Amino acid sequence: MDTITAARRFVRVWERAWAAHDVEAILELYSDACVHRSMPFREPHRGRDELAAYLRWSFASETTTDVRFSDPLVGQDGRAVAEFRVLAQEDGRPTTLAGCVLARFDAAGLAVETRDYWHSTPGSVPALPWLTGLGPDAAERGM
Repeated sequence: MDTITAARRFVRVWERAWAAHDVEAILELYSDACVHRSMPFREPHRGRDELAAYLRWSFASETTTDVRFSDPLVGQDGRAVAEFRVLAQEDGRPTTLAGCVLARFDAAGLAVETRDYWHSTPGSVPALPWLTGLGPDAAERGM
């Protein structure tokens, strides 16, 4: 699978699965030996089992109301990056999470390495104009 196809699938599935807290759908995007860094200075989650545990922990206190990913930017050697913005309720309070994910894909289109950089702020902050999410018209745009 070429990188642009893998990256588009990655953000499309993440957008839908994050909103639904569908850990299994997210795990299908990753190789068995993946390495995921959820924060720059946190120990990496190695393999699907550690990633699954992290995702379940992360989703446990979060009620997601809106998830949007930008179209991915694709570089060389199977690498891509996409921006995201999430509106959620954490412990009953509105919060906005904004960040980006850097991913590297193998020839099969599975993520072998991902790194997240993100920040959160109290309240609901609307998405910036370029961060419209893939949404229902994604098929019309070739997504």
